[in-house]
Amino acid sequence: MQIEFNLTEEDYLSFNLQHVKHSKTATRSLRLQQILVPVIYIFLAYIFSVIVNTPFLFFLIPFLLISMVWIIFYPKFFYSSVMRNVKKMLREGKAGGIIGKYTMTLSDEGIIQTSSTEEKKASWPAILSLQEDEERFYLYNSAMSAYIIPKRALKNSNETREWIQGRLNNR
Repeated sequence: MQIEFNLTEEDYLSFNLQHVKHSKTATRSLRLQQILVPVIYIFLAYIFSVIVNTPFLFFLIPFLLISMVWIIFYPKFFYSSVMRNVKKMLREGKAGGIIGKYTMTLSDEGIIQTSSTEEKKASWPAILSLQEDEERFYLYNSAMSAYIIPKRALKNSNETREWIQGRLNNR
């Protein structure tokens, strides 16, 4: 099966967002930051109440409100920060020709992906997992990288999914 597609910035950004949302390390970091900052706020409320010699509750209530806002909105900020950094790297040229035209050949032996700058080959045992979102398939070949296949380039994404899963199950 041969697939030709143009990998866009949106495709690459979606891959990074998908990866961060499903990465145990990123999720752990998000949760730690989401909880640690409110704990620090509560500690600061106590410190301020001691320094100013004011009842703890006087500082606790506003700091709790700030903490609640932080807990609710921090995940959105976290993910948008990731996206900003990826966009910045793409614009600085540190993405190594990721965006552009690709030809991908899927065979019983594996994957051959060709772009204007390189050719990559992987056998099916080298593919760790298949993940997907609404518009793309991600064939992970390491913990942090994947072959991205936009579904818009496929005639039938369900058949392609089943075909790929069949290759991954028969390794």
